[in-house]
Amino acid sequence: MSTSLHLICVMFFGCAFGLIQQCAKILPDSPYQISVEVGTEFTAMCILTHSQYTSEDIEWIMGNVTLPRESYKKINESAVSVTMKISTSMNNPLKCSASARTYSLNTYSSFKNPCTYGIYLQKGYPPLQPKNLTCVALQVGKLISPDLTCSWDQETRDTLIPTTYTLFARILGGQQYDSFSKDPHTRSLTVNLVTFPNHMMLEVWVEVNNTLGQVTLKEGEKESEEFVKPNPPANVKVIPEDKFPSSLMVNWTHPIHSTTFKLKYNIRYRKAGSGIWTEDFTKAYTESFRLQFLEPYTDYEVQMRCINQKGLGYWSDWSSSVTVRTPEAIPGSRPDLWRVYGDDDSVVKLIWKDPVKSYGKILSYNLTIGEGNSPERLVVYSKEYQFHLKRESVSVKITASNSVGVSPPSALVISRHEASRGVDQVIYSVLDGQLQVDWLPPTQIGKNVSEYLLEWVSVPDKQRDWQRVSGELNNTILKGNFQPFIRYNISIYPIYKEKKHYNRPGKGFTVEAYLQQGPPLKGPSVDVSNTQKNSAFLKWYEIPIDSQRGFLTNYTIFYKTGDTDQSVVVEPHVSSYKLTGLASKSQYVVHIMASNVEGSVNGSDSSFYTKQYDDGEIEVIVVLVCLGFLFFIAFIMMLSLKNREVIKKHLWPQVPDPYHSTIATWSPDCPIKTDTPKEATLPDVSVVEVDVFDGKSLCEEDKTMLPLKKDKYFSEEHSSGIGGSSCMSSPRQSVSDSDEGDSGQTTASTVQYSSVVASGYKGQTPSLQAPVFARSESTQPLLDCEEHQEHLLDGGSQQRNSYFKRGRGLEQLQPQDTEEPGCFSPTEEEDTPTLTEDPPGPAPGYMPQQSGYRPQRED
Repeated sequence: MSTSLHLICVMFFGCAFGLIQQCAKILPDSPYQISVEVGTEFTAMCILTHSQYTSEDIEWIMGNVTLPRESYKKINESAVSVTMKISTSMNNPLKCSASARTYSLNTYSSFKNPCTYGIYLQKGYPPLQPKNLTCVALQVGKLISPDLTCSWDQETRDTLIPTTYTLFARILGGQQYDSFSKDPHTRSLTVNLVTFPNHMMLEVWVEVNNTLGQVTLKEGEKESEEFVKPNPPANVKVIPEDKFPSSLMVNWTHPIHSTTFKLKYNIRYRKAGSGIWTEDFTKAYTESFRLQFLEPYTDYEVQMRCINQKGLGYWSDWSSSVTVRTPEAIPGSRPDLWRVYGDDDSVVKLIWKDPVKSYGKILSYNLTIGEGNSPERLVVYSKEYQFHLKRESVSVKITASNSVGVSPPSALVISRHEASRGVDQVIYSVLDGQLQVDWLPPTQIGKNVSEYLLEWVSVPDKQRDWQRVSGELNNTILKGNFQPFIRYNISIYPIYKEKKHYNRPGKGFTVEAYLQQGPPLKGPSVDVSNTQKNSAFLKWYEIPIDSQRGFLTNYTIFYKTGDTDQSVVVEPHVSSYKLTGLASKSQYVVHIMASNVEGSVNGSDSSFYTKQYDDGEIEVIVVLVCLGFLFFIAFIMMLSLKNREVIKKHLWPQVPDPYHSTIATWSPDCPIKTDTPKEATLPDVSVVEVDVFDGKSLCEEDKTMLPLKKDKYFSEEHSSGIGGSSCMSSPRQSVSDSDEGDSGQTTASTVQYSSVVASGYKGQTPSLQAPVFARSESTQPLLDCEEHQEHLLDGGSQQRNSYFKRGRGLEQLQPQDTEEPGCFSPTEEEDTPTLTEDPPGPAPGYMPQQSGYRPQRED
């Protein structure tokens, strides 16, 4: 069997190849592409025309993918169909291939000559139904344009296959016109009618088709005027009339000739800046119209449009706006009068607004203060006036004047103290970007509120405004120019109506409000003062109100030393705080964060050092030390006073006082009382003379003792007996009178010498001359002659001894009588010391004692 290979040129895709063999055929078949809808099932059947193949040998291939045998269906021994769901991912062509294997014992199996046939599929969507067909013919010059433009709505979807849009217009009983486009995004077409068919019937429709389907949208048969849209009225003019301040005359010209069709007009107007239009319609075919019931001296904006008088077709566009002001008239309302008190209640500032219905330019204000025979009348050209309130209350009346007339008066009673009751409660809220205020009406009996005055003042720039509402309301929307992040003080005053149409305000109730809050702009700067050992005093100033941008909820104080962070939260009205529990002698860094409901911001850092000691702590330590020292001194003094005798013995030893002492009889051989020896004159030497009584023997020295009187001039410690050998003497402390300054001498620097010189030696009869007791505190060492008997005075002369003390005069003591036998009689003590000169001859020496030391007896 002969086969042939043919090359097929496909219309839509250019030249493509297909394998055509007379052994097989696919149904459906086409020399072009076969259109199939995406998402639907497509069935193709392969028919074999050669007997060497059977249905078991058929295989379906889509592009390069073999379709599964589950989708095959055997029709008969020579035909097999396949069913598949079309998707955009499938590739062409769809092929039907038949082949079979041959087998032999001596050769390898091979395929018979294959039989293949293929077709091309065009995948896509059918067109969607268009909606809302609208056709319009515009006015060009004085005529209607022959171009009829139609538009429609249609869902946006790519059909993937070529689609044609065609617009048809047919004049009943006449010719048909059309226009088409193959753009898949076409939504409007224009058909040219050569000449617009005025006063005729016209049918319009649109068709959309492709190889998968066709849809049609018809407008139906209509009068041709229904497709016409005229131009706006021409030469629109608005004319004010002085004699009619509440009306305006509007003139215009027709945009199209009446032979085409007649028009009717729509006029709309509004106050300049307002968003609300008021509309009027003309009934007749006219070119003028009067607008009435307008407000005098008010700018109005006027526009016009037109349509077929039958109401057919479309309205024209609005004409350009024309703005005109109505003429002036007598003011139709009162000025809005209010008052503001100064720092002193006696200073009142009157403020007012122009009448809402001023109906002209206000030229001046006529102000009357007070009533009765002598009111104060003023002509004011500004909107405020300040005066001093001299009485408890005063009435004020004001009128406004323009070029036409004077407004009705506005009256107000001003008092130093508002006695009438105010509202009980005021709250505010933000509603749709506006401030809404709610309040509770006053409960004062016997008075009815005629209206409420709501006043608001911006902080800190004090921009003031107010508005009035009916006394029957208890809430309203404020109509001021409120700005976000600005604080406002809102006050509500009930207004009571009194006689002669005077208004008396009640007490005001004020709240603070924000239209919108935001985070603060800056935080407070902190000043640290009075820093102590464990505390510091912080002070800061309130953030300026315009920087707060909201109600502050709290301040947070952060302070840090080293790696230790601490914080404390305080109320927003607090401006100072004392930090406690701080570490001494440490550096701290502190800052304050201000917060509101919208956010927080930190202030600048400030550092400080805590002290090592608190104020007064050093003084307390010094005082305690001083007190301790004083207590110690007091204790020592008390101890000294209690033990003064012991201390006195250690510091000031008792020394026998030669002036008040007697001496016992020294020689038992010479108990004869002698006369008072002649005074010897020695420089700076004290001499004590002792007489030896007659009949007393010195040998009785063991029975008779001379008591020694204790005195402050004598030492307690005795190194040698009185009259003992000078060789027995030892160094002693120098003792002087309490009036002298000799106590600075040390004990080692003074040598005391004491001796009693009697008349003659042992065994000799003493003379009547009294023995002499001499005591010296010389700092010089003993002389050799003082240690030997040969240096004594002559035995026949009067024996005397001298008491020496450096720096003192010579004192002589008279011996006193003693009753003891065998001893010298005690000497009489003379009260008056006698200064003598040094005698000629050798100085008297000390007489050695025979029996050692003899104690003295005190008087």
